[in-house]
Amino acid sequence: MTTKKLHMLGQSLWLDNITRQLLDSGTLERYCRELSLTGLTSNPTIFYQAMRDSNAYDGTIAQKSKEGKGFEDIFFELALEDLRRAAHIFRPVHDATGGKDGWASLEVSPLLINDAKATISQVAQLHELAGCKNLLIKIPGTTAGAQAIEESIFRGIDVNVTLLFSPEQYTVAFDAYCQGIARRMDAGLDPRVHCVASIFVSRWDKASAQVLPPALKNKLGIAVSEKIYQSHLSKLETTAWQTLSEAGALPQRVLWASTGPKDPALPPTYYVDALAAANTINTMPEKTLLAVEQHDAAPRPMPSDGASADRILAAIQDTGLDVAVMGEQLQEEGAQSFKQSWRDLLALIAEKSN
Repeated sequence: MTTKKLHMLGQSLWLDNITRQLLDSGTLERYCRELSLTGLTSNPTIFYQAMRDSNAYDGTIAQKSKEGKGFEDIFFELALEDLRRAAHIFRPVHDATGGKDGWASLEVSPLLINDAKATISQVAQLHELAGCKNLLIKIPGTTAGAQAIEESIFRGIDVNVTLLFSPEQYTVAFDAYCQGIARRMDAGLDPRVHCVASIFVSRWDKASAQVLPPALKNKLGIAVSEKIYQSHLSKLETTAWQTLSEAGALPQRVLWASTGPKDPALPPTYYVDALAAANTINTMPEKTLLAVEQHDAAPRPMPSDGASADRILAAIQDTGLDVAVMGEQLQEEGAQSFKQSWRDLLALIAEKSN
């Protein structure tokens, strides 16, 4: 399955990574030309690794530190320097698709995850600071995050809802988006605001690997994703959504994230093969992207009825694993992981500042 075949199916391929080496070497531009890449996502862990493994940022960090800037401000300025460059590369695709594709993404501080007011404020600040037409601001799909999503959409800020695992969490993200759009319509504002919902896939299988029997191992993530995809399609058929759509609102696109296998026994294209679906996005690590390009097979469209997923989820529930509870645990663990990466990132900037 080449990346071009997925692109022709109607799925957008984004890279889940950014480094200055990717930008400076022209590799990101080459991926766009040769691998049908049309977007990019980032998170605190990605930026921590980029700055840890390279001295490309050191001079700028030292200079900004001498100017008296705080470590968090330094990070956001560095991140936006990279993301503006990436967004510029994707801008032709963005313009050609009317804004449907061609996006880069920046995440708010994970330390604000339970503070809706502070998140709303930082989203607005980053949106203004970026000054970039095709940059999504990532907001966690938690309870507090839902308030920030709705308010940010109402303010006309394009959003990437992150840290979604379960169908229930996806519904929260979808409803928050729709409520923000409805408020814009009530206020006489343009309903065309862009939003994607990022579903984390492979972490389900890593978390359940030790508790599921061999016959069900590495099947939970795909089964949950199929149910979310079914829910997504069903929501777009509701009267409530049709009312928004007829007024000009854009569908919230589903983005498959965490699609690099955690189990070394799995083929590198395992999740990409299973998640091929038109009008969705797959953001993948560089290693996975390159493996997909070498995988010469026609993509099989993802099932939309959820029937096979229902059978797998029923069998998993019979083992005693509560999928709904695990979804909440995975979101909390993901939040804690990003918080730790954020602290490590700021500590690294402090170290390089000295």
